[in-house]
Amino acid sequence: MPKMNLRKRSPEEIKFRARQEVSNLKNFLRPPKAVQVPMRSMLPPAKDVIEALKGTAFVGDVLKIADQILAHRVPLLGGSLDTGAEIHWRKDYASSIETKLRYFRFIPYLDAARAGDHKNIWELNRHQHLVILAQAGLFSGKEKYWKELVTQLDSWFTQNPYGRGINWTSALEVAFRSLSWIWLLHLGQDRFDEDTKRKLTQAIFQHAVHLENNLSVYFAPNTHLLGEALALHAIGTLFPGWDESKRWVDLGGRIVVEEMDKQVRPDGAHFEQSTYYHVYALDMFLFHVVMRESNPYQEKLLKMAEYLESILGPARQLAFFGDDDGGRFFHPFGRHDQYGRATLATCAQLMKLDFVNEYDDLMEQAVWWLGTTRLVKARPAKTGESRIFREVGMASLVSGNTHVLMDVGPFGPWTGGHSHADTLSITVRHGAEEILVDAATFTYLADADERNYFRGTGAHNTIRIDHLNQATPSGSFSWANRPEVKIIDFNSTDAEDRVAGECLYRGFRHRRSLLFRKPEGLILLCDLIDGASVDEHELEQIWQFGETTKLLEPGVFQIGKLATLLLPGNTHFSMDGWRSRAFATRERISVARQVRRGSLPAILPAAISLTGKKSVGFNIDGSTAEFIVDGKTFRVG
Repeated sequence: MPKMNLRKRSPEEIKFRARQEVSNLKNFLRPPKAVQVPMRSMLPPAKDVIEALKGTAFVGDVLKIADQILAHRVPLLGGSLDTGAEIHWRKDYASSIETKLRYFRFIPYLDAARAGDHKNIWELNRHQHLVILAQAGLFSGKEKYWKELVTQLDSWFTQNPYGRGINWTSALEVAFRSLSWIWLLHLGQDRFDEDTKRKLTQAIFQHAVHLENNLSVYFAPNTHLLGEALALHAIGTLFPGWDESKRWVDLGGRIVVEEMDKQVRPDGAHFEQSTYYHVYALDMFLFHVVMRESNPYQEKLLKMAEYLESILGPARQLAFFGDDDGGRFFHPFGRHDQYGRATLATCAQLMKLDFVNEYDDLMEQAVWWLGTTRLVKARPAKTGESRIFREVGMASLVSGNTHVLMDVGPFGPWTGGHSHADTLSITVRHGAEEILVDAATFTYLADADERNYFRGTGAHNTIRIDHLNQATPSGSFSWANRPEVKIIDFNSTDAEDRVAGECLYRGFRHRRSLLFRKPEGLILLCDLIDGASVDEHELEQIWQFGETTKLLEPGVFQIGKLATLLLPGNTHFSMDGWRSRAFATRERISVARQVRRGSLPAILPAAISLTGKKSVGFNIDGSTAEFIVDGKTFRVG
């Protein structure tokens, strides 16, 4: 059994963990057995959903994915996993490492050299792809999808007996898998034989027992604990015939409600400082409301929805600030930056909000959770407004189809595990074009250097000083020496938005002031860097482009069809940057760097024109930058 560092744990935690281990060993030696009980009918009738979606593009997408799964090419994270004829459920196919059937506490799942990349293994074992097979079986009426589904289930049960192997090491993964099995029972109730139903019911019961004994109260009291408690509550709710069910409903439900208070900031943003994890958490809270048939946190859930609407912007597309792990609570297929659309559509239907702007957004999730009678036809999108969310520190600036996000917030709680060193970074979208992008995540554990690159300051649209990060990486999910961050200013009018923030670290102060002039389509920035050191320093103002970019002349870069970046100083332009559109995938991108070497204080101005302007005058006046555009002077700083 793994050693515990008792000196760093409270007496309460030690007792909690001791009880966990005693219960785990008892259940391992004598696996729990379920009394066969029916599943309560709370989810929308499958036949109604199937009828409502006939003839839609969603049906074609599901059948296409299902056919890939039949060929054992499973869409996974940002790519496709070819498992071969026989699926090895405990194998990391990328490294060809397969762990043994030992007691789950003896599996070194955090050691990629011995266990492979557990993320690759666990994602397949969530069995969300089996839900696609069930949906395809219902849409098509073809037996081949059901046959493959049952075959894969049987092989999983054989290869993963209770409490043995890597697929029991994470309680969150146990939770995700049990929720997938609930969907299989619901969708396949008229197609499965009694033996399959019995096996699924038994497996769901065992997963609930394991969840109750292994809640991440101390290990990971974030989306891990939230997802585990949610699944425990759902199982107890849907299977009221078990003696344990009321206890699971009470325990799981209480934790979920508590975690809404703990994990969601007063402004509605999830506390991990990650836009992707915000979508993750919001989906979990929404499903919990579906299972309760009541809303115990209406006001905060509404704020979560409003925050999501704001960060998605007019294009309804997610910019990846902070970590993204590539997963999704329901239907993990399609473009990852559009996952938030289905979440927002579900919010709109569940809380009768005016957020939906495309009817197709309802098909991935809302219709399966809420049924067809509650669906509201799409309404025109509301005109977005610029807002700042002060607790999380995110400014969302909107004008027409232009959307600017600026991170003026701190790192996340505890060790800042899912935060990136991206303070004062911005992203810009103009219509269908991504002007400036965040590098996103790419990996967690597979490669430490890549992990630190993608979450490091040099992979974000901010200032880097002497090639250093704003904080010190300390393990894959930890930062030391985190910066102090504060919002200096925010003001929004019809004509312009102003945002200013400050980041203090390593004896330096970086203050970024941004002016968004809406009539002129101009984004003007002034970066002020100072500090106590009188030594010479190298400053980099980094710009990562999401569209094809070319250097028109020194300091002038055309981005996409029309936008331009204008820099007055010494600049470097290369294809040496990376971005990850989905976990485990990456691609090269163009990057520009305005470089300044010398003593402090220093000011680095920059201008982004969304109308193709190729000439801007720059002038430094004390701690302020002046921009001269078409005879007009704008002061920023």
